[in-house]
This record gives sequence, C-alpha cells and structure tokens, in this order.
Amino acid sequence: MARRLRITQVRSAIGRQRIQQRTLDALGIRRHQQSVVHDDSPAIRGMIAKLDHLLEVTEVDGDD
Repeated sequence: MARRLRITQVRSAIGRQRIQQRTLDALGIRRHQQSVVHDDSPAIRGMIAKLDHLLEVTEVDGDD
C-alpha cells in the first residue's frame, strides 16, 4: 500500500508571505485546523518542508 500523509494546519497563515499562503492552497488547505490526506511524494514533502512551522503531519494507513 502507498503511504499517505494527514496534513493539518495548526498555525494561522495570516501575515505570512503570499507564496506560503499559495502553497497551503495547493495542498488543499483552506482554513485553520483543516486536515487533508495526500499520497506521500517528493512534491508533497517539499511543500510540507516550506510550511513545517504551520503544519502537523502524521502517517495514516493507505485505506483512509
């Protein structure tokens, strides 16, 4: 099974650089405390690395 990541925004994007806000949009996160699930890939890991101070990431089963 493919590894999947649950990505949750835990800090506000208000006052952050526009590129960081657009990266949140690209991940599909629209509001504070929202979670999304993505397949683990280098592109997703790169987005997470740019926003690691705003996000909480956990691995979930491939079924979720």
